[in-house]
Amino acid sequence: MTIDETQTAPATTIEAETAGSLVGPWKVIVMNDPVNLMSYVVLVFRKVFGFDENRARKHMLEVHEDGRSVVWCGLREKAEHFAFILHQWHLTAVLERNETD
Repeated sequence: MTIDETQTAPATTIEAETAGSLVGPWKVIVMNDPVNLMSYVVLVFRKVFGFDENRARKHMLEVHEDGRSVVWCGLREKAEHFAFILHQWHLTAVLERNETD
């Protein structure tokens, strides 16, 4: 192995790890907070995700009762987009890698 090969091998590994972290399933999780009204959270879920009233209410109750609710799963870039939008609506949202898929 030449010096050039050893210098490029770690970069290739890092690029593969970075690319792997961007694809694959990610969860958008909304966390409970003491600030927002339940009706407001339902409204945000309907506006951001297009949920119907029942689905938005179900997720809101999970947030309220369990402290969190997984509101969306998919590619990381889209998950980051949803988390950003939820932050704009003043909801606490985090991303987690979806290890079940």
